[in-house]
Amino acid sequence: MPEHRHPNGKPCDCEGPLKMKDYDECIMGTVDRFGFDHPVYLYDLSKIIQKLMTRDGMGLESAHEYFEFNMLGAWVGPGTPAFFYEKEDL
Repeated sequence: MPEHRHPNGKPCDCEGPLKMKDYDECIMGTVDRFGFDHPVYLYDLSKIIQKLMTRDGMGLESAHEYFEFNMLGAWVGPGTPAFFYEKEDL
């Protein structure tokens, strides 16, 4: 199995799903993906956005920008979470 690395270059021992810190209440469940040997956590985008707005005082646009750059855009190995979008969010 190839060695996986975090974006910071350090080796990643990701043998299971990775959780985002402080977002447990946004987890919907897990999903399987072709080519990976374990499931990953599935997060509800609407709950993440609501949390960013409520907890961090962000506006809707800022919350979406933060999510896209810091969460959706973060690849931390095969345990990287997946995100659920409601049909109207597409």
